[in-house]
Amino acid sequence: MKKIVVLGAGLVGAPMALDLVKNNEFEVLVVDLNEHNFAKLGKAGVQTKKMNLSEKGAIETVVKDADFVINATPGFMGFESLKRVIQSGKSTIDIAFYPEDMFELDALAKEHGVCVISDIGVAPGMSNLLSAYGVTLLDTAEDIKIYVGGLPLKKELPWEYKAPFSPADVIEEYTRPARFVVDGQIVTKAALTDGEILNFPVAGDLEAFNSDGLRSLMTTLKVPNMIEKTLRYPEYIDKIKLLRDSGFFDTETRIIDGKEIRPIDVTSSLLFDQWKLNDGDRDLTVMQIVVRGTKDGKPQTHVFDLYDEHDPASGIHSMARTTGYSATAAANLFLDGLFEEKGVFPPELVGKYENCFTYILNYLEERNVNY
Repeated sequence: MKKIVVLGAGLVGAPMALDLVKNNEFEVLVVDLNEHNFAKLGKAGVQTKKMNLSEKGAIETVVKDADFVINATPGFMGFESLKRVIQSGKSTIDIAFYPEDMFELDALAKEHGVCVISDIGVAPGMSNLLSAYGVTLLDTAEDIKIYVGGLPLKKELPWEYKAPFSPADVIEEYTRPARFVVDGQIVTKAALTDGEILNFPVAGDLEAFNSDGLRSLMTTLKVPNMIEKTLRYPEYIDKIKLLRDSGFFDTETRIIDGKEIRPIDVTSSLLFDQWKLNDGDRDLTVMQIVVRGTKDGKPQTHVFDLYDEHDPASGIHSMARTTGYSATAAANLFLDGLFEEKGVFPPELVGKYENCFTYILNYLEERNVNY
């Protein structure tokens, strides 16, 4: 029996463990500091361990006997966590979505003889996989546009939004400059810019704005024009811009009543309850990838659509399903011996193999996540 250790039992980590434990060949251990996240795991046969993974030697201890590791730690500690797993000689699926460059750990992974598949969620993740596949269907790819968003099914003012991740991670998306590719050059704009209303199958009219989501695609695909935009319900941009431009996302400390306080920490705390995606809340995920170019001298366009909702039978949110099952698909892909290269790989470098691409899409389809 193969032992899989999942680092992090949050919104995505716990559903991944529940998915993996269904395979009778796997023994699954989930590690997290918050015992509240273990509620549904023990009943399903998932082992749990309370541990502060940021402490020195914690990760090295808990993965020592593992055959495979999934890194689902928060973004702020994701890169360092992955580094420590690699140094422990363990192959890994990584969905921590940290701001650092994954390729900085490529040489280390090769040195330790391990395979790491990073950013394998929904976006980044399936957006990378399908973009790269779309490129293979063309003689010349000229343009890739990715639109993606996770939203509550029920719109509630003032935000009409629920966060599948912590508010701090979401706010980062609104403050980090957005990078995209224009005429073969990387261009940077402020997040939340170039807003437009677009219509999507089932989801209807949504507001799209620039965000920093291309990540590895900027260097791995030689396509002259590429952009990713985040999707929200209409009029959302103006609300967030008001907070941002009024200083609510500032990271510099201010002295208030003799105490040092960062505005972003207060904002995150206030928004946590307002944006929190609770167990009973129903959500949806929508994504569209448009790949344009030429085939046999003629213009050709390939469009990939995803519309997914919260699963009422399992109670698992859509963002957890679409993100987590992409990662567990990749884990099974590796454990089945279909991808064993050494180093750090983004999804597009895995999906370039037809058997790997088909395996992941079939795995998702079996769980009713359909592209």
